[in-house]
Amino acid sequence: MAIHLTKESKVLVQGMTGGEGMKHTRRMLAAGTNVVGGVNPRKAGRTVDFDVPQCLKGLGGTPIAVPVFGSVAEGIEVTGADVSVVFVPPAFAKAAVVEAADAGIGLAVVITEGIPVHDSVAFTAYARAKGTRIIGPNCPGLITPGQSNAGIIPADITKPGRIGLVSKSGTLTYQLMYELRDIGFSTCVGIGGDPVVGTTHIDCLAAFQDDPDTELIVLIGEIGGDAEERAAAYIRDHVTKPVVGYIAGFTAPEGKTMGHAGAIVSGSSGTAEAKKEALEAVGVRVGGTPTETARLVLAALEAGA
Repeated sequence: MAIHLTKESKVLVQGMTGGEGMKHTRRMLAAGTNVVGGVNPRKAGRTVDFDVPQCLKGLGGTPIAVPVFGSVAEGIEVTGADVSVVFVPPAFAKAAVVEAADAGIGLAVVITEGIPVHDSVAFTAYARAKGTRIIGPNCPGLITPGQSNAGIIPADITKPGRIGLVSKSGTLTYQLMYELRDIGFSTCVGIGGDPVVGTTHIDCLAAFQDDPDTELIVLIGEIGGDAEERAAAYIRDHVTKPVVGYIAGFTAPEGKTMGHAGAIVSGSSGTAEAKKEALEAVGVRVGGTPTETARLVLAALEAGA
């Protein structure tokens, strides 16, 4: 019941010893993620003790010692890590991703926001050539509830289930996870809202379509660009499972720049209404609000659609 991330995933955290890295590594460990190390060349050879909540099964709140490696390559060699979560400042994000790709990491989850677009273009292309999947940048990461959590998504607002979710928006990811918590999710993927991202709606639609335990897919988009229109064309040709959608930005005032860096509307192209029409034309139910979207999901599941 998962795409891209399972309980077997071994996670390195690039930037683990920084403030955000420490905070979210602790949360990932508390969610059961197999964090096998951090990466910081200046602190290589040390270990960091993380106090985790008593709810961490089998550990009783005992501090978990996580080693710090001098490089991603060293971390992979010692631990067999196959996932990296990147918590480094924007100026160093490109180098961090290139290092992870050169080391052969299978999945790099780039949480950092504010990365220059030309850097994102460069490292996503480089990683693709090296066979590394990028989630992000400027994303909340992904979670397979009950198995593993790579990023900043709250782990305690839902449970394992049969819905797959792909979203540009971190906040809306959390809201739909909470609203549909009684059903639960196979995997939730926050792909990020920058103009250039490593994993698209289409990539996740394809993976959820192939996942036997995902029964329904929720697609969350937003104004700007044409990613949702392209996703609609893909759904028409390749997806047989029911899809429910939501587009953020119906109330966005004309001519204003708002939201993610990728939320750029040109004329009628990229508007919420245009995206809604494209999705509905291929049979996707589109909610007018997150709560209505959750109701559409429940109705579709109850109908066995």
